[in-house]
Amino acid sequence: MTSIRNTLAALQRGGLERLDAQMLLLLALPRDPHDRAWLMAHDGDALPVDAATRLDALVQRRQRGEPMAYLRGDQAFFGLSLTVDPRVLVPRPDTETLVSWALERLDAANSAVRVLDLGTGSGAIALAIAAQRPLAAVSATDASEDALVVARGNARRLGLPVQFHGGSWLDAVPGQRFDVIVTNPPYIAEGDPHLAALTHEPLSALTAGADGLDDIRNIVDHAPEALLPGGWLLIEHGFDQSVAVRSLLQAAGFSHVSSRTDLAAIERCSGGQWPQQR
Repeated sequence: MTSIRNTLAALQRGGLERLDAQMLLLLALPRDPHDRAWLMAHDGDALPVDAATRLDALVQRRQRGEPMAYLRGDQAFFGLSLTVDPRVLVPRPDTETLVSWALERLDAANSAVRVLDLGTGSGAIALAIAAQRPLAAVSATDASEDALVVARGNARRLGLPVQFHGGSWLDAVPGQRFDVIVTNPPYIAEGDPHLAALTHEPLSALTAGADGLDDIRNIVDHAPEALLPGGWLLIEHGFDQSVAVRSLLQAAGFSHVSSRTDLAAIERCSGGQWPQQR
């Protein structure tokens, strides 16, 4: 049997980044995949045969491009640990920009507020808002029943009272109106070369027509029917779509239209306010 130290070195020579190699080793042992201190303290230990077998399978999955979050079964997002698997997209750090903006809009309200997360996936956005603002009434929708199973499971495990609804965008909540609507919809153009690196994630949650804006157009067109006067629509979009999304919002009659930047200083979210009076 080879040592943990030598196994780690071999994984890195094989092309894995050090952090990935450490996490895969910890998963195979099995240990907490974030317990790197234990790994360093035991790097002279021999790697058991059964752990080596598990490690080989994990390495093959990782080298085929499967996200580390799927191998672990969890992903950190806005201070929460969310269960994730191939039924949902892996929550990205950049989406925390959208959550922070939504929290600002909630804090500016004068009373208890109603929030809707469209296309919730794992529930990341809705659950982050519910955790940060427990007085808000938070609802979330998704057209995928598989995704809703994951989201509801996360809500139960975290003890957060989000109301989930199945259906396509605002069709899932007919007749309801909200103070803030947030969404991270599909926004990648069909045929975009970046899709090659995302083959393990659900395609329906990634692409939206020839220019990637089909779902955003749908949401912008119908959001006024679901917003209370003075309510806000906040949308995450692609790195090069801010001008187009702002134009859609302005054309639909939204005011105070603007964009927010992500961790890389790229305009990643755009939104606007539905007027108090029309």
